[in-house]
Amino acid sequence: MLFLPIISIFVIAAGYVLRRSIEFPDKPNVDGTVNIVGWFVKATGLLMLIGSLFNGMFFYAEPGFKYHVRTILGEEKMVSDTGYNLYLFGRYNAWKNAMSVQASSTGQGEVVAEAESAQMSANLAPKSLVFLDQVDAFVSATSRFELPTDEDAFLRLARQYRTPENLLRTELVPAFEETLGATAALMSAEDYFQGGKTEFNNEFQRQMESGIYLVRRIETQVSSGQNRAGSANAALGEDQEEFGDDTKTVFVVQKLLDETGQPRRKQQSFTQFGISVTSARVTDVNPNQKFKDRMALRQQAAADRAIAREQRIQEEEQKLLAVARGEREVAERQASAKVVQIERTTDAETEKQLAITAAEREREAARIAKEQSEILLEKARIDAEAVQVAADAEAYAKSKILEADNALAQKLDAEVEIQKLWADAFAKRNVPTYVFGSGGGDSGTPVGSDDEASRLFQILTLQAAERLDYDRKIAE
Repeated sequence: MLFLPIISIFVIAAGYVLRRSIEFPDKPNVDGTVNIVGWFVKATGLLMLIGSLFNGMFFYAEPGFKYHVRTILGEEKMVSDTGYNLYLFGRYNAWKNAMSVQASSTGQGEVVAEAESAQMSANLAPKSLVFLDQVDAFVSATSRFELPTDEDAFLRLARQYRTPENLLRTELVPAFEETLGATAALMSAEDYFQGGKTEFNNEFQRQMESGIYLVRRIETQVSSGQNRAGSANAALGEDQEEFGDDTKTVFVVQKLLDETGQPRRKQQSFTQFGISVTSARVTDVNPNQKFKDRMALRQQAAADRAIAREQRIQEEEQKLLAVARGEREVAERQASAKVVQIERTTDAETEKQLAITAAEREREAARIAKEQSEILLEKARIDAEAVQVAADAEAYAKSKILEADNALAQKLDAEVEIQKLWADAFAKRNVPTYVFGSGGGDSGTPVGSDDEASRLFQILTLQAAERLDYDRKIAE
């Protein structure tokens, strides 16, 4: 970087020489023109000197990067501050704070570590892996590595690998590919597609972070759990003899353990430089076509079994539904009969209770009527006794009165009434104006006179007294 300041000094010197050494006394315009050119060359050289000195001494640190700086004085340092920093005519190269390695269908194997616009530091093609059951597949995955923030660790990393591209090609990408292959060797493709995706991703991240498991591949014979029977002997019917082998060969990956019972691991080399894994995940697994066809047949068989199972369950449900429907109809009939029986029993019981209530009511009414009759009878008896007593008392009083004055008051009252009647009758008698009669009577009273009437009334009064049967004399 020192050649720019040297060139700038030569330009300034040329401008000075051009202004001083050439003189034309008889041509002032030419001399003035030469002076102007000299000054311009000097100013240009000075600007070049200032710019070259500034660019040679300072550089601009972008955000998201850390820089390995080596000065002209032999000083080596890490710069992570954003802005202009001094490197004093030395050298520097940029390292991203975090690098991403990705294997995807769009990857072409590019390794671009320092470009700020690059989405991935290493964009690889999908990796071809072989699972535990010898099924090959193309796997897409991604991992992100964070560079150390400690200056000593970063300087050791920068001295060891010199450039980020060299770190990616020689350490991070191989570790990424090796860990993917080791993770695929832990699981079969069938297990992966039958619910082992999460476990596969977890194993991949754990091995990227803490190291690759040391394993031993073991071949074992296990029972299939299905006894196959022959059908060649027709005489045996359904009771055929078993034939063939009911075992199958499976491969088991056993993790090697240390003295403490923890899995033994092959540590990742990049961890000794302070590089850590922030994320690691498998995004896609695309197995070969034969495995896809086999899985399609297995899925179809599973679907057929599921359909048959559902049909069997449906038939059983239909059977249970028919039984339940019959039981429901019987229960409905029993319930209806029971309802009728309860209604009839209730009606009979109600009628019985009503009859009993009516009889009780009539009996109570009869009892009340009887009690009322007894009360009335007793009242009548008491009234009769009272009347009898009153009559007896009155008769006794009258008898005593009569015995006392011989019923003089009564007799007098009777006499008065009789006399009133005869007086009234006498007063109302028809008397002729002229009475003709002989005087030949014993008394000499003419017929129809007042004396005759008086005697007639006396006779009638006596007859009435006789009928009244009382003595007109006053007792002593």
